[in-house]
Amino acid sequence: MERLLLYALALCLGPSRAQLCPPRCTCQNLSPSLAVLCARAGLLFVPGLLDRRTAELRLTDNFIAAVRRRDFANMTRLVHLTLSRNAIRQLVPFAFADLRGLRALHLDGNRLPAIGAQQLRGLPNLRHLILGNNQLQAVAPGAFDDFAGTLEDLDLSYNNLARLPWETVRRLSNVNSLSLDHNLIAHVPQGVFADLHKLARLDMTSNRLKKIPPDPLFLRLPVYAKSKGSPLSSLVLSFGGNPLHCNCELLWLRRLAREDDLETCASPPEHLGKSFWSVPEEEFVCQLPVITHHTGRLAVTEGQAATLRCRGAGDPEPAVHWLSPEGKLVANGSRTLAYENGSLEILVAAVQDAGAFTCVASNAAGEASASVELQVSPLPQLADGTRPPAPGPSDILTSAKAGADGSAAPRDRGVLASELSASSALIRWVPPRPGPGVRMYQIQYNSSSDETLVYRMIPPPSRAFLVKDLAAGRAYDLCVLAVYDDGATALTATRPLGCVHFSTQPGSPQCRSLHAHFLGGTMIIIIGGIIVASVLLFIIILMIRYKAHDRNKQAEVSNVYSQTNGGQPPASRAQDGADDRVREQNGVALRKDCEKGLATRGQEAGVGETPSPRRRKWSRTNLDLRRKCPTPGQAEEQAPPEAVPPPGERRQAGEWTDVKI
Repeated sequence: MERLLLYALALCLGPSRAQLCPPRCTCQNLSPSLAVLCARAGLLFVPGLLDRRTAELRLTDNFIAAVRRRDFANMTRLVHLTLSRNAIRQLVPFAFADLRGLRALHLDGNRLPAIGAQQLRGLPNLRHLILGNNQLQAVAPGAFDDFAGTLEDLDLSYNNLARLPWETVRRLSNVNSLSLDHNLIAHVPQGVFADLHKLARLDMTSNRLKKIPPDPLFLRLPVYAKSKGSPLSSLVLSFGGNPLHCNCELLWLRRLAREDDLETCASPPEHLGKSFWSVPEEEFVCQLPVITHHTGRLAVTEGQAATLRCRGAGDPEPAVHWLSPEGKLVANGSRTLAYENGSLEILVAAVQDAGAFTCVASNAAGEASASVELQVSPLPQLADGTRPPAPGPSDILTSAKAGADGSAAPRDRGVLASELSASSALIRWVPPRPGPGVRMYQIQYNSSSDETLVYRMIPPPSRAFLVKDLAAGRAYDLCVLAVYDDGATALTATRPLGCVHFSTQPGSPQCRSLHAHFLGGTMIIIIGGIIVASVLLFIIILMIRYKAHDRNKQAEVSNVYSQTNGGQPPASRAQDGADDRVREQNGVALRKDCEKGLATRGQEAGVGETPSPRRRKWSRTNLDLRRKCPTPGQAEEQAPPEAVPPPGERRQAGEWTDVKI
């Protein structure tokens, strides 16, 4: 009896336990945990029927495209999760938030484009993170914050990473293996590995590194090329496949005691293709920087953009920075932009920016400097009808006051404003003295009520320009500059030719123009109204003609003739035409019957016989015979001539009421 109860209990529990294992998967009960193996099962999604006791879940070689928040909800006992070689493109933020006990996460062999700051949240005990062989182009700075102190193995190999969140990498204090090989990394900050005391393997093979900055970690531990045979307290460093520039910047690495490996030199030309470890130390040399091109002297007007150029050469390529006239380092700000090619752009030049800027080119061998003079001429400004002189020497002289008629006197440098109207002015200027070739002319102006500068570029052969789109009744300050090539530096420079002050005419012409616009609009409305009225009249005439034609059709009604068995209307016009033809034939027959009838009635009158009423067949033919061939004795029975219509004439049904039959 007990065996039967146990058997029945097994039958009842068997299906319920079978449902805990997803279809196409294999479940291994490793009490008290469970391992679910779903490799190569053709899955499109993470299985939904997962036992919460699962400790290991393998979903490799499937077709999963996204990991959702609910896929691993409440699976707090999961320790090892493998999602390798799927088609995962999307990781929902906090997709692994419930996996607080997870220690290994394999996401290699997928199609992830980037790792955001919230996609790997909720993994405080993660030890191994494998993200190799994806399509990663970026990793957010805070992506590894939750497990930065516990991570031991980080694999980012075979991706498209050009840069990394190095500040996060610096905090991976417990990492033992760091794989950054086969990426697009071109720069590694100095000292980024200094705090990675447990780092035993660093793979930076096949990147775009030209140099590896010295790091205290490399000097503290013995460096080996291969892990096989290396002691435990050593560092295995691999950096082959990079375009190494074998100069003094890599001399520290060359002095490390390690065996020969596959690292080769890509530059300078005399070391191209040589093994990195075979080049003698004395050949790892650098060259002092030299300033090759720089702007000599640049003169601009206040509010104009100024570009200072400087180029340096050396080995390695020098970095260029600028010092202000006060000796301070010039950085990117609201008015300045420093470019990697050595140019410094001042977006809006001010008078206080004038002075000598210093261009400094520096590399590992030393530095070189050059001075660039910047002159900023203040814009002419109106103050109480007078124009104060510019402080210090200036290329732009003070303009004369505008006359009462609105015309402006030219400045000493030969700039004239003429043909003034309410919205335009013709600007003429005198070309500069013989010197460097002028590439173009630049006109810049602003209104007295608006500080915004407007620029116009003019071809070099021009000597005049019509400035349009001006406001009526306003005063303008306008300057003309010549843009030319500096022969000493082969850079672009400017030279002011002069400035002029003028005022546009009042806005009365605009009123007349406005009246003309209103008049034109009125004429358009009138012409449109005439066209609309003509169309309506034409439509009304068509409607009237249509109604008259319809009334004529209604008046043409078919005549209905009375018969002994009742009147029946003709079926159609075709039937009416047929009746007319039959009536004509009957007329011919009536004439013959009339002749015969006269003879017959004469005989009947002689005999004295009276035809029986039953033998009388009154029809249309008989009526016509009586009408056309009457007898004296039957005059009272004959209908009036107008009672029976002649052949071819139609009558209404009501007109046959007085006909005697």
